[in-house]
Amino acid sequence: MKTKFALAIFTAIFLYSCADTVTNKRILGNWQAVSWVTNGGTALDRNVATTQFSFDSTGNYSFVNNGNVENGTYKVELNNLFTTASGKQEIMVKITKATTDTLVFDMNNGGQKETITLLKQK
Repeated sequence: MKTKFALAIFTAIFLYSCADTVTNKRILGNWQAVSWVTNGGTALDRNVATTQFSFDSTGNYSFVNNGNVENGTYKVELNNLFTTASGKQEIMVKITKATTDTLVFDMNNGGQKETITLLKQK
């Protein structure tokens, strides 16, 4: 019985460690927004052409939206991105996709789910 329990625990730990999680390296670079929608898929009144993120290898990020610039630090844990803007509290967004050319974030804006899709800039 103990052997089965130990085997089950080992299997769970092994599967968890093999899960496809996002690392800081996968989000490095400059990203341009191409879509910003609500949970229902409705496009939000956001100017995606002026929305950009930049993540560097030292843990700093920059967010530009309609000419407003936010700078701070970031970290990635599992599939969550934690950002702390200078002088503000840490916030978290879920990374639902992180490939070599596409990032997708799920966010909560006052109880409304929003999804932003970004493409990597060359």
